[in-house]
Amino acid sequence: MKLLIKSLCIAFVLTVIYSVIPFQAECEQISTEVFRLHILANSDSEEDQALKLKVRDALLEYTDKLFDDAKDRNDAENIAKENIETLQSVAQNTVYKNGCNYTVNAEVVKMYFNTRYYENYTMPAGMYDALRITIGSGKGHNWWCVMYPSICISSAINNDEKVEKTFSENQQEIVRGNEYEYKFKVVEIFEKIVSFFE
Repeated sequence: MKLLIKSLCIAFVLTVIYSVIPFQAECEQISTEVFRLHILANSDSEEDQALKLKVRDALLEYTDKLFDDAKDRNDAENIAKENIETLQSVAQNTVYKNGCNYTVNAEVVKMYFNTRYYENYTMPAGMYDALRITIGSGKGHNWWCVMYPSICISSAINNDEKVEKTFSENQQEIVRGNEYEYKFKVVEIFEKIVSFFE
């Protein structure tokens, strides 16, 4: 009886792994085609969290047209790198205008994101290239969005066209569908294990 239970457990685990492997591969591919924005607040105080949102608004207003010519993630990343000093200045000036003297750091990084949900889209867990803005100590809760394809930028009300150009049909189903929630969790756990050993 114990052998039967062990065999059934192993079969179940193998079935789950086998069903998730193609999904995980698609999720990895998605992370190579997306450029994200990540803003870290100085702290979790009410004032610092409000300041983070003001920095967000200023950056989104500035970048509203900046990434329009990006044809892919590489273009978006290069645009961010070419404009990094200006992006940092926009954030820094917003901090100063709001009566704070925190230092702002802007950098393009490759970083791990958990599965994130944004309105009608889901970004699976994984390593993504991102423009990271750190306000002060960067110890507060963060804010994030997808800059390419422009899922979070205000001009991207009709962003389905860019999503369709960026992702394959399978990937579009993943980023648009909520029916994959349990698979996202499995991929997230798998990505954490992999990143632990890197």
